[in-house]
Amino acid sequence: MTKAAAKSDAKSSPKADTRSASNENPKTDPKDVSNQIKDPDQWTTGGEPMTGAQASYLKTLSEETKEPEAFDPDLDKAEASKRIDALRKEAGHG
Repeated sequence: MTKAAAKSDAKSSPKADTRSASNENPKTDPKDVSNQIKDPDQWTTGGEPMTGAQASYLKTLSEETKEPEAFDPDLDKAEASKRIDALRKEAGHG
């Protein structure tokens, strides 16, 4: 096979054509709203224990706002998220 023939084959390769991939990707489709932020009460994993990152951030925020009682190591993911949102507002973080 010549170099020109090899280049021609590479150009027609199916994996080289990615033009329509973004149109079919639900993560990049602006009409697909299924992946938007949901209320913590509607999370399917909301009843699971909070993550380590949530625990750390909640502890930091509870100390920053001088509300140590806001931190509870037994919170689930949904409740931790709600408390983090409330404390962020109180601390002026958004």
